[in-house]
Amino acid sequence: MGQLIDGVWHSGWYDPDAKGAFRRPKTQFRGRISSDGSTPYAAKAGRYHLFVSYACPWAHRTLITRALRGLDGTIGVTVVDPKMGDDGWSFTDTDPDPVMGAGLLREIYLRTAPQYTGRVTVPVLWDKCKGTIVNNESREVMRMLDTQFEAFAGKTPTLVPPSLEKAVDDTLDAIYEPINNGVYRAGFATTQGAYEDACRELFAALDHWDHELRSKRFLLGSTLTEADVALFTTLLRFDEVYYSHFKCNVRRIQDYENLWGYLRDIYQMKAVQLTCRLDQIKLHYYWSQTTVNPYRVVPVGPAVPLSTPHDRARLA
Repeated sequence: MGQLIDGVWHSGWYDPDAKGAFRRPKTQFRGRISSDGSTPYAAKAGRYHLFVSYACPWAHRTLITRALRGLDGTIGVTVVDPKMGDDGWSFTDTDPDPVMGAGLLREIYLRTAPQYTGRVTVPVLWDKCKGTIVNNESREVMRMLDTQFEAFAGKTPTLVPPSLEKAVDDTLDAIYEPINNGVYRAGFATTQGAYEDACRELFAALDHWDHELRSKRFLLGSTLTEADVALFTTLLRFDEVYYSHFKCNVRRIQDYENLWGYLRDIYQMKAVQLTCRLDQIKLHYYWSQTTVNPYRVVPVGPAVPLSTPHDRARLA
């Protein structure tokens, strides 16, 4: 774990605020791909490449969007090593960097901005024509893959139906801070107060959405949307990692009547399940985050029975 400062790598953990709370740095590359030529990045098959980690929930949401929209042959993917050491994300011999043969993801950042200052994160959406990073904000990458590559998506349905776009955005906003980022706020807190604040907000939000899902198959009704993808990637990691590693142990997702069925429902969608690598998820968190787990001991359990039957289809 570390960051670049004026193009020079510095290893080190996140600095908490004055109250010991984790503050996620903002992503900096915010270019937009367009299907109508209104931006410098035109939507074309084979032009763009995704750098991701199977372990990272932010990167995972872009992989799921790519899979659900049938863009596997349109957008290439390279997966980094789940073991993230002092040098940050690195490439593997089995899945090397196709852009410049780099050993480390930070070299991709430096090729775009030699004096870059900030964290080196996934996902990264790369433009092979211009030789630059287009965007590294997962929510924006999701939206571009869903809406700007319609010509290549075949018959797969959009995750942002026009009639639901505002509701999707509002729901993404609602789940981000208490849930998606909330698990990190609990896990990376350095004071008891900051941890308890994050934990209370997290479980209040989980309780709320469990209640909402008692009569709806998905967050916005019978239609799977980006909001479901974003919630799913956090829930998938919850019982296996966040419950113990991040001390989010008030309840498991398995203890929620509706969230547990909802998680299994989405996981059992074939396109989604093919993007889920539970082995890499567990290895990454316990091995890489030595501030939380200094001896890098990876637990044997738990076994999360994600393939057990559910009855969520009755709510469609």
